[in-house]
Amino acid sequence: MGDLASILTNLSPGDVLFIDETHRLNRTIEEILYPAMESGVLDIVIGKGPAARTVQLDLPPFTLIAATTRISMLSAPLRSRFSGGTFRLAYYTTPEIATILKRSARVLGIEVDDESLHEIARRSRATPRTANYLLKRARDFAEVMGEPFTIKTVKKALALLEVDERGLNQIDRDILTILIDKYGGGPVGLKTIAAAISEEEATVE
Repeated sequence: MGDLASILTNLSPGDVLFIDETHRLNRTIEEILYPAMESGVLDIVIGKGPAARTVQLDLPPFTLIAATTRISMLSAPLRSRFSGGTFRLAYYTTPEIATILKRSARVLGIEVDDESLHEIARRSRATPRTANYLLKRARDFAEVMGEPFTIKTVKKALALLEVDERGLNQIDRDILTILIDKYGGGPVGLKTIAAAISEEEATVE
């Protein structure tokens, strides 16, 4: 809570505040954001008990951008305060992921050809985080095996990670197999799937 208050009070006029994984915010943090978003002020409680009082600090005009993959987990009061609108972003294309990977390779000092980057991008399920993870693991594999970073090495590294041509890993394939073979395509509850493949619900989710 103190960290957020510090960030808000140190904003300059016209700044953009970006919050990722917004669905993970607890209600206390959300309540700090309400007056900041609605009225451009920050309410700070000084003292405790009956002697406590609220001091209101004016904040500079700023833009709040919040990103989430689970909008249903945001409280209704928080969602309603995004007066600028709610937008759903499209998935990255394979060429776009390859471009991201090219930059990552440059930052990491990895010498890699476009074909290898495209192969990793194709199996990343349109997710930059996954793509960068696979890039690093392929680099590690190449270093350990003493091989050049080529398409052949990338394919061997991905095979070791059990990532198939569609970007699915073993857990993904287990879930699909259970859905099709045991439940005829579903529907199936999260708890049931997790129990069937002996994984935590959070892992499946």
